Amino acid sequence: MKIIIINGPNLNLLGKREPEIYGSATFEDFFTELQFKYKEVQLEYFQTNIEGEIINKLHDCGFDGYDGIILNAGAYTHTSIGIGDAIKGIKTPVVEVHISNTFAREEFRHISYISPVAKGVILGFGLQSYDLAIQSYLS
Repeated sequence: MKIIIINGPNLNLLGKREPEIYGSATFEDFFTELQFKYKEVQLEYFQTNIEGEIINKLHDCGFDGYDGIILNAGAYTHTSIGIGDAIKGIKTPVVEVHISNTFAREEFRHISYISPVAKGVILGFGLQSYDLAIQSYLS
Protein backbone atom coordinates (compact mmCIF):
# COMPACT_ATOMS: atom_id res chain seq x y z
CA MET A 1 0.00 0.00 0.00
CA LYS A 2 1.35 3.40 -1.01
CA ILE A 3 -0.24 6.63 0.26
CA ILE A 4 0.85 10.23 -0.11
CA ILE A 5 -0.12 13.07 2.20
CA ILE A 6 -0.30 16.43 0.45
CA ASN A 7 -0.45 19.51 2.65
CA GLY A 8 -1.22 22.97 1.33
CA PRO A 9 -0.52 26.53 2.40
CA ASN A 10 0.70 27.42 5.87
CA LEU A 11 0.73 23.81 7.08
CA ASN A 12 4.52 24.09 7.12
CA LEU A 13 3.93 26.34 10.15
CA LEU A 14 2.32 23.63 12.29
CA GLY A 15 3.74 23.79 15.78
CA LYS A 16 4.20 27.56 15.47
CA ARG A 17 0.98 28.87 13.93
CA GLU A 18 -2.10 29.31 16.13
CA PRO A 19 -1.35 26.41 18.51
CA GLU A 20 -4.77 26.86 20.14
CA ILE A 21 -6.30 25.68 16.83
CA TYR A 22 -3.58 23.51 15.29
CA GLY A 23 -1.63 22.23 18.30
CA SER A 24 2.07 22.50 19.12
CA ALA A 25 3.46 19.50 17.21
CA THR A 26 5.21 19.92 13.88
CA PHE A 27 3.88 17.89 10.99
CA GLU A 28 7.32 16.39 10.38
CA ASP A 29 7.38 14.93 13.91
CA PHE A 30 3.84 13.61 13.52
CA PHE A 31 4.67 12.14 10.10
CA THR A 32 7.54 10.19 11.68
CA GLU A 33 5.05 8.75 14.19
CA LEU A 34 2.72 7.74 11.34
CA GLN A 35 5.57 6.01 9.50
CA PHE A 36 6.43 4.07 12.66
CA LYS A 37 2.78 3.14 13.31
CA TYR A 38 2.05 2.09 9.71
CA LYS A 39 5.24 0.23 8.80
CA GLU A 40 3.30 -1.85 6.27
CA VAL A 41 2.32 1.29 4.34
CA GLN A 42 4.70 3.26 2.18
CA LEU A 43 3.90 6.80 3.31
CA GLU A 44 5.10 9.89 1.51
CA TYR A 45 4.66 13.54 2.39
CA PHE A 46 4.57 16.67 0.23
CA GLN A 47 3.91 20.23 1.37
CA THR A 48 3.65 23.40 -0.68
CA ASN A 49 2.22 26.86 -0.34
CA ILE A 50 1.60 27.05 -4.09
CA GLU A 51 -1.75 26.00 -5.58
CA GLY A 52 -0.32 24.88 -8.93
CA GLU A 53 2.18 22.60 -7.20
CA ILE A 54 -0.70 20.85 -5.41
CA ILE A 55 -2.42 20.34 -8.76
CA ASN A 56 0.80 19.04 -10.34
CA LYS A 57 1.33 16.60 -7.45
CA LEU A 58 -2.25 15.34 -7.75
CA HIS A 59 -1.64 14.73 -11.47
CA ASP A 60 1.67 12.96 -10.72
CA CYS A 61 0.11 10.65 -8.12
CA GLY A 62 -3.35 10.29 -9.58
CA PHE A 63 -3.01 7.48 -12.08
CA ASP A 64 -0.42 4.84 -11.23
CA GLY A 65 1.58 3.78 -8.23
CA TYR A 66 -0.50 5.22 -5.39
CA ASP A 67 -3.39 3.58 -3.56
CA GLY A 68 -4.50 6.78 -1.90
CA ILE A 69 -4.00 10.49 -1.53
CA ILE A 70 -4.68 12.34 1.72
CA LEU A 71 -5.14 16.03 0.99
CA ASN A 72 -5.25 18.96 3.37
CA ALA A 73 -5.41 21.84 0.90
CA GLY A 74 -5.61 24.40 3.71
CA ALA A 75 -7.24 27.64 2.60
CA TYR A 76 -7.29 26.46 -1.03
CA THR A 77 -10.06 24.07 0.05
CA HIS A 78 -12.42 27.03 0.09
CA THR A 79 -11.20 28.81 -3.04
CA SER A 80 -9.69 26.43 -5.59
CA ILE A 81 -11.92 25.14 -8.32
CA GLY A 82 -8.69 24.01 -10.00
CA ILE A 83 -7.82 21.58 -7.20
CA GLY A 84 -11.36 20.21 -7.25
CA ASP A 85 -11.12 19.74 -11.01
CA ALA A 86 -7.73 18.01 -10.65
CA ILE A 87 -9.26 15.50 -8.22
CA LYS A 88 -12.14 14.88 -10.64
CA GLY A 89 -9.61 14.17 -13.36
CA ILE A 90 -7.54 11.52 -11.57
CA LYS A 91 -8.19 7.89 -10.65
CA THR A 92 -6.48 7.61 -7.24
CA PRO A 93 -9.03 8.19 -4.45
CA VAL A 94 -8.55 11.33 -2.34
CA VAL A 95 -9.53 11.75 1.30
CA GLU A 96 -9.91 15.39 2.33
CA VAL A 97 -8.49 16.12 5.78
CA HIS A 98 -8.60 19.13 8.08
CA ILE A 99 -7.04 19.46 11.51
CA SER A 100 -9.76 21.78 12.83
CA ASN A 101 -13.51 21.48 12.53
CA THR A 102 -13.96 23.92 9.66
CA PHE A 103 -17.70 24.15 10.38
CA ALA A 104 -16.96 25.57 13.84
CA ARG A 105 -14.88 28.37 12.30
CA GLU A 106 -15.52 31.31 9.98
CA GLU A 107 -18.39 30.91 7.54
CA PHE A 108 -16.14 31.00 4.45
CA ARG A 109 -14.49 27.80 5.73
CA HIS A 110 -17.83 25.97 5.48
CA ILE A 111 -17.43 25.74 1.68
CA SER A 112 -15.18 23.10 0.12
CA TYR A 113 -14.46 22.59 -3.55
CA ILE A 114 -12.81 19.29 -2.61
CA SER A 115 -15.53 17.55 -0.58
CA PRO A 116 -17.88 16.84 -3.51
CA VAL A 117 -15.14 14.99 -5.42
CA ALA A 118 -13.35 13.31 -2.48
CA LYS A 119 -13.76 9.70 -1.39
CA GLY A 120 -14.43 11.04 2.11
CA VAL A 121 -13.83 13.94 4.48
CA ILE A 122 -12.28 13.82 7.95
CA LEU A 123 -12.06 16.97 10.03
CA GLY A 124 -11.82 18.25 13.55
CA PHE A 125 -9.67 15.55 15.16
CA GLY A 126 -6.41 17.48 15.18
CA LEU A 127 -3.46 15.68 13.62
CA GLN A 128 -5.28 12.40 14.28
CA SER A 129 -7.44 13.30 11.27
CA TYR A 130 -4.52 12.08 9.12
CA ASP A 131 -4.33 8.83 11.08
CA LEU A 132 -8.05 8.26 10.51
CA ALA A 133 -7.58 8.93 6.80
CA ILE A 134 -4.86 6.26 6.58
CA GLN A 135 -7.16 3.82 8.38
CA SER A 136 -9.89 4.53 5.81
CA TYR A 137 -7.62 3.08 3.10
CA LEU A 138 -6.73 0.02 5.17
CA SER A 139 -10.30 -1.10 5.89
